[in-house]
Amino acid sequence: MTPWLDALSWLCLLSGGFFCIVGAIGLLRMPDFYTRMHAASVVDTLGAGLILLGLMLQAGFTLVTVKLLMVGILLFFTSPTATHALARAAMLRGLQPVLHKAEDESSKR
Repeated sequence: MTPWLDALSWLCLLSGGFFCIVGAIGLLRMPDFYTRMHAASVVDTLGAGLILLGLMLQAGFTLVTVKLLMVGILLFFTSPTATHALARAAMLRGLQPVLHKAEDESSKR
């Protein structure tokens, strides 16, 4: 493996890991169900995609790369679909998003 391909692979792996960590922090820091779900789904798809791309670059042109590509395609389609289904179920159940926090009358003065 050439050094630049190895460096590109590690860059993809590290950035994918970074995005997964940011998604995990978003799960903890966001105020309600819908924003937590958004943070997890968007970042999870990007993080997993970059990690899979880095692993594909490490594997070269082998059967492992084809399998990783299939896993990536599966994640690319199922993650947004599952997130949409979960949000729709929560909305039909009556869970309302937090649009803003009520302010005290004393803080306005």
